[in-house]
Amino acid sequence: MEMRNGFAGSVGNTPLIRMAALSEATGCEILGKAEFLNPGGSVKDRAALWMVREHEKSGALEPGGTVVEGTAGNTGIGLAHVCNERGYPCVIYMPDNQSPEKVAILNTLGAEVRVVPTVPYRDEMNYQKQAGRYADELPNAVWANQFDNVANRLAHYESTGPEIWAETGGAIDAFTCSVGTGGTLAGVSRYLKERRSNIEVVLADPHGSALYNWVTTGEATMTPGPSITEGIGNSRVTDNLVGTDIDDAVQINDQRMVEMVYGQLRQQGWFFGSSTGINLCAAVDVAKRLGPGHTVVTVLTDTGHKYQSSLYNPEFLAERGLRPDG
Repeated sequence: MEMRNGFAGSVGNTPLIRMAALSEATGCEILGKAEFLNPGGSVKDRAALWMVREHEKSGALEPGGTVVEGTAGNTGIGLAHVCNERGYPCVIYMPDNQSPEKVAILNTLGAEVRVVPTVPYRDEMNYQKQAGRYADELPNAVWANQFDNVANRLAHYESTGPEIWAETGGAIDAFTCSVGTGGTLAGVSRYLKERRSNIEVVLADPHGSALYNWVTTGEATMTPGPSITEGIGNSRVTDNLVGTDIDDAVQINDQRMVEMVYGQLRQQGWFFGSSTGINLCAAVDVAKRLGPGHTVVTVLTDTGHKYQSSLYNPEFLAERGLRPDG
């Protein structure tokens, strides 16, 4: 029997799951990396653990020190778990456009949560910039800085990428996932491209983000939005994403995403969040373009439990003209 040691030892080594209906519909093997099975419930557990470790290795984070971060939620949840295991206080800045479920989870985990008005990154009151300033002012504190701390992508270069390669036996034709910080896509791309350069890496983007245009035109200009997705899309190219070998990008609208997650729930038994819905839609698009017989891997980022007040709230969807059944 395999045994893992503590919270940190339980991060990663998640299974690949064959998405049965999508695979059968496309004639491809569409495989989802089950990141919702990480102990904190999302792909962000990897980045959280690696960022804390790297700060410890550098000496910036000493015993009793405080970890500060600006996050849409999942990275903060991962950090709160890691900090609890390692004995660090955790302060989280979060924009006020995120689901209240995430705030409640962070409070339960013992993090100090500071919900601030949602403003663009260029504004000095942006939640990420507020987190950075607070960490600078606080003795014995570090700013995790998930967007520009390349320990984020290192986590996926050292763990997620090798796991996908091993789990597929190298028989992978394409990898696609959505991007917020860029850490997952950047780390996995670097690892897979080193193993075989013709593996396609495709960025999946919601509307109201600049990354689709960045990949397809070279200019990081915003597309019309907004999107109800949380934690993905960006108005800028982060340090984690810079220099990443990306072959293509697809853009997925909210209606397709909603239909995808509700279809997976009602017909396949899966309860996924919005970023997973974007990822699965993108995987289908890539599979259709490649044609039958190919293997496409994507990321099952987290479950739907944190989105019951939004994505799984009929009134919320109706107000935005979104319909679960198309």
